[in-house]
Amino acid sequence: MTGLGYVSLAVDSFATRGIKHTCDKPMPALMLARQGDALGALSYLSKLPFVDPQRIAVLGASMGGMVALQLASTHHLETFDAPRDLKFKAAVSYYPLCGVASEELIVPALILIGELDDWTPARDCELWMKRRAGRGAPVKLVVYPGAYHAFNLPAFADGREMFGHWLKYDGKAARRAVEEMQSFLAAQFSR
Repeated sequence: MTGLGYVSLAVDSFATRGIKHTCDKPMPALMLARQGDALGALSYLSKLPFVDPQRIAVLGASMGGMVALQLASTHHLETFDAPRDLKFKAAVSYYPLCGVASEELIVPALILIGELDDWTPARDCELWMKRRAGRGAPVKLVVYPGAYHAFNLPAFADGREMFGHWLKYDGKAARRAVEEMQSFLAAQFSR
């Protein structure tokens, strides 16, 4: 993100809690904690003199993408130290389970997912898009043909099975996703 000209802050919700991964078991309490972490990051960034508090987006992948969608939802978590009028301007979500979001979002969102993702299926997002049609902030869903979960992570260049799911890097889809994200954020931040 920094290479694209954005100020970025990576929030590690796992290491600070001694968690190695959450891939094999659901952790609803961690999802709420991660929302709080992201809102804390929003509050922190909004106070920096070189950051425009009205132009902060949340970006996440997989579980982080689900957190981003939840924060864009109408039923998001409030935090005690964030001003009531402060919110993310937009959300970018790589390969989330879309069903975790409300059907009405309060900020525009971009969802980037692989057609062959068997961990967070694109079909889940397509069905969610049909249910929410015309309601709330705009959402753009981009499904990359032939792409799997983690399509933007070069560490999975040769493909790998993890917890019964196939992860594989797809350079073409990854580049197209970055272009899509750049275009989306430019449009949101120009308003």
